[in-house]
Amino acid sequence: MTDSIADYLTRLRNAVKAKHKLVEIPASNIKKEVTKVLMDKGYILNYKVEENNLQGMLKIALKYHPINKISAIKMIKRISRPGLRKYVDSKNIPRVLNGLGIAILSTSQGVMSDKEARAKNIGGEILCYVY
Repeated sequence: MTDSIADYLTRLRNAVKAKHKLVEIPASNIKKEVTKVLMDKGYILNYKVEENNLQGMLKIALKYHPINKISAIKMIKRISRPGLRKYVDSKNIPRVLNGLGIAILSTSQGVMSDKEARAKNIGGEILCYVY
């Protein structure tokens, strides 16, 4: 597998479409950080990292509306990929759905949302859009 972040996003997307409550994904440091941003912004309920002798597993509890069972994640899209990296400076960070969604960036100060990167005035690689 050459693009582990795309695999992570695809597993999340498939679990949301299948209306699963829980999804298990092989863990890595970048996936843990992206999951932390998703939880901080309210797109998932909770997550847990289970360590084993190999690399560990990320267990993510997905968030749904209690009445009509619509997921908090409508769309999750990979932007920067191994074949074509997308880097932006702090002035050109895109607004997703005019501020209703988030862009997750990998910066020199860690993985963060677009609003945090604008506040800290730093740019980086755009990993994905979530709305």
